[in-house]
Amino acid sequence: MALIIVLMLVSLLFKSDAFVIGGRRSGNAAAVIGGTQRGVPPHRENVACRGVAVEGMWTSGLSYGKGPFRFYRDFEDWMKPFPPEDRDAYPEVFNLPEHTYEVSLNKPLGIVFEELDSGRGVVVIDLVEGGNAAMQGMVKVGDRLTAMTAVKIIGAKWERRLIPALDFDFDTVVGAIGSNDPKWGCEDCVLQLARPEADEAKIRQFMEFFNPPGDSPWRQRQ
Repeated sequence: MALIIVLMLVSLLFKSDAFVIGGRRSGNAAAVIGGTQRGVPPHRENVACRGVAVEGMWTSGLSYGKGPFRFYRDFEDWMKPFPPEDRDAYPEVFNLPEHTYEVSLNKPLGIVFEELDSGRGVVVIDLVEGGNAAMQGMVKVGDRLTAMTAVKIIGAKWERRLIPALDFDFDTVVGAIGSNDPKWGCEDCVLQLARPEADEAKIRQFMEFFNPPGDSPWRQRQ
């Protein structure tokens, strides 16, 4: 039976700084992306993803938590460091896939998610009446979560990034949302969702751009 939770309670249920992606929850404020998404190799095969890159997009070591990519606010802001020629050469990277959208919501979100088949992500099955998502008006029943912001802390450093969520299990989704805490400068949680008519293959291709490389701290258990 699919798991269901009203995410308006997420801030009460998950008070720790830790969340784990693809592994077990730990108590050391770690976030781990373990393995790869279905159909997405650890090294990007998409030509556009290989062609679009700027220095500091993915950091590690002493550079972790620094630079223009340390905090995801919204899609347009995230793409500002890239030159105009990249936008002209790879328009599919700089535009959200058709029938998908991005929304910024304060917690509690007021969304009821249901897990699809194990490891296949979550879908919206209801909105809490009077909740933040219902009041905002963009999220609809039947929409599938494709990505969301999450915070990863390493020692005294931290980053907030948009992470692909098409293949996340239910607990990982809840943990990632819960990591968007005000003490890390998070006044919201940013979600990307797809309408039922969206093309999953195109979404997966688009999400390769946000998929951490194999040597990223985001893939390592700290």
